[in-house]
Amino acid sequence: MREALLSAVPPAKRSPVGRPAPKLGSYRAVIEGWLLADRDAPRKQRHTAKRIHQRLVDEHGADVAETTVRQYVRARKRELGLAVGEVFVPQVHAPGVEAEVDWGEALVVLAGVLRKVHLFVMRASFSGAAFCQASLVETQQAFLELHVEAFEWFGGVFPKIRFDNLKSAVKKVLKGRRRVESDRFVALRSHYLFASQFTTPGLEGAHEKGGVEGEVGRYRRNHLVPVPELTDLAELNAMLLAGCEADLDRRIDGRAVTVRDAWALERPLLGALPADPFDCCETAAPRVDAKSLVTVRQNRYSVPVALAGLKVSARIGAREITINHGGREVARHERLHGKFGTNAQLDHYLELLARKPGGLEHSVALSQERQRGCWPGCFDQLWAALSERYGRSDAARQMVDVVLLCREHGPDHVAMAVRGALTAGAIDGRAVAVLARRAQGAPAVAVAPLSGLEARLLAHDRPVGDLARYDQLRDLEQGR
Repeated sequence: MREALLSAVPPAKRSPVGRPAPKLGSYRAVIEGWLLADRDAPRKQRHTAKRIHQRLVDEHGADVAETTVRQYVRARKRELGLAVGEVFVPQVHAPGVEAEVDWGEALVVLAGVLRKVHLFVMRASFSGAAFCQASLVETQQAFLELHVEAFEWFGGVFPKIRFDNLKSAVKKVLKGRRRVESDRFVALRSHYLFASQFTTPGLEGAHEKGGVEGEVGRYRRNHLVPVPELTDLAELNAMLLAGCEADLDRRIDGRAVTVRDAWALERPLLGALPADPFDCCETAAPRVDAKSLVTVRQNRYSVPVALAGLKVSARIGAREITINHGGREVARHERLHGKFGTNAQLDHYLELLARKPGGLEHSVALSQERQRGCWPGCFDQLWAALSERYGRSDAARQMVDVVLLCREHGPDHVAMAVRGALTAGAIDGRAVAVLARRAQGAPAVAVAPLSGLEARLLAHDRPVGDLARYDQLRDLEQGR
């Protein structure tokens, strides 16, 4: 009453000071740990307040408001010197008219090794739908291949796409907006019938495609924090693609509908895809050397030993090398980058190893199978047991026979058969073969009844022989 008599205007509401925020409770220590870890994390892959709230809910089941988390994180970041502010210029775009493309970078752990990958992002300017995939290199071939994949994912072609002046598309920057484009990029544009527009060189042009610039950072913060650990690039790209699908259900600030709803309006307005995708591959015709390897771009790749001395055709992609002979594919490898690397597959050498089993133990192909995690540990256990029982030479021969079983029954069934043989004490390659057939559920051979016998023989009704009893006797004999 006294305040009303003193002034007709209500006093300004005071913000609470030192409010405990009880629901945040013990999560303060968790947040503190993440923020302190961010000091050693890549600058562009540090936690945002939104990402922290998302992890608290997903990983700890926290029931705390995002606003509370934002306020706490903002204050702690300033105290730790981690506060970062970015400002973006809002723009408006017509549906189905324009997209933006950009490269970004991120750090990930692939097969236990911290590596830098290049993120290709194509973003629809109207709806905000975005396609993101990773590449180990930022080459023109990777640039072209990822365009093809992006158009397939979007299900159509944007009439106009905005780029910065990257060398994969531009050979020379002329005055104003004019550019001399590379021949391969012109071929891509002609195949998909889209127009290119390039930004002003330097930092001044960054705002001209601010949508995709912000998308690269947003995607990196929301899907690559903390730094993910994956087995290979294929697993990383599968994770990125799942993130693209999930992001369709988000709502961009200031919009009444989700990205998916806006994309449903934009999708029918895109240009149709051509009947065949653009062929980004280069070709070569190497000759297979005496080690059953072909040299492509200063790296070597294995092919089946039967092709030694012959010429083959190689299709060179940014991520894969496929080798053909006689009109059929004979080998497929992950492409190596750099120089003087070798990529060998053990299956290509099995026919030769069947005649020279002693070459298996120290072969490059076997070493790389182990590095790729494709050589089960139970195989080495069986090999050691065979060597102790039969000696090194015969053990190597039997191991080649065991690996050959993978062609017929698959590696999973053979590994299961090896573990079964080790458990039963049946240390023999033939026992593994029997168990592999059983593991795969091979149908039993039907025995046709005898006909045309004399009456005196038909009077004797005998049970059909069961070979399983022989297997039991053999296992007992081997277990002695």
